[in-house]
Amino acid sequence: MTPLVRKAVIPAAGYGTRFLPISKAVPKEMLPLVDKPVIQYVVEEAVASGITDILMVISRGKRAIEEHFAPAVDLELELEAKGKTAELEALRTLQSLARIHYVWQPKMGGLGDAVRYARTFVGDEPFALLLGDTVVTTKPGDKPVTRQLADVVERHGGSCVALQEVSADKVGRYGIMGGEEVQAGVIRATQFVEKPRPEEAPSRLAVSARYVLSPAIFQFLDQTKPGKGGELQLTDAMAALMAAEPLFGLRFDGQRHDIGNKLDFIKANVHFGLEREDIGGALREWLKGVVG
Repeated sequence: MTPLVRKAVIPAAGYGTRFLPISKAVPKEMLPLVDKPVIQYVVEEAVASGITDILMVISRGKRAIEEHFAPAVDLELELEAKGKTAELEALRTLQSLARIHYVWQPKMGGLGDAVRYARTFVGDEPFALLLGDTVVTTKPGDKPVTRQLADVVERHGGSCVALQEVSADKVGRYGIMGGEEVQAGVIRATQFVEKPRPEEAPSRLAVSARYVLSPAIFQFLDQTKPGKGGELQLTDAMAALMAAEPLFGLRFDGQRHDIGNKLDFIKANVHFGLEREDIGGALREWLKGVVG
């Protein structure tokens, strides 16, 4: 039987150059969506999916991530003294979400290289991989995307990735999967290509920032040569993995909020702001005035 998925890896070592100058001092993963940093949403999704242990792959300048999830006794005492019980409860909940571990990636070498740093942490278990600069949401009542992927792997074995259809002009930005549907929404991959030209793409189904991977991926990462940009591409290793064990894709019903560029970051803040009970109504009225 396939073991339960209880570990997750969150790569968060990238420089975030598209957000300079702010990303020189503030990790892009710590940029806020209203009042929570992006990476907290990612961790909360992992925890809601049954994850108990998380490894964050970080680099120089990312200490703020560690500080955010670390205990802050002095701040707790200050909040308690001032009777700010709601803020105190939110802080304590944040610090007890999961067991969070850290490893440094000293030099940027692509997503595949970042995943290699998780080998010891993962051991021989399947694990979730969640990109630290992307929030993925589902409809109310639906399971988190990571949990849906874990369900596929725990049932069928192998690995599974989240998929969303993109327009033809955007396939060159993503890893693209082609294959055959084996059950509603679940595709068994026969092709997996990193950032293909539109005319060479096997489909328009793009990997959407969430994976549950077999530990066998490390063997194939070791055998994979650097690809585009001289980086070790996870997609290339997964394409080789398909020959040894099943690789599935899951078309999920939800929304991807990619915080990797300024426009999508602003859109995501508006989206999450409108959903808030405390500010949503006022924000909606303000936006009507701006648009008008």
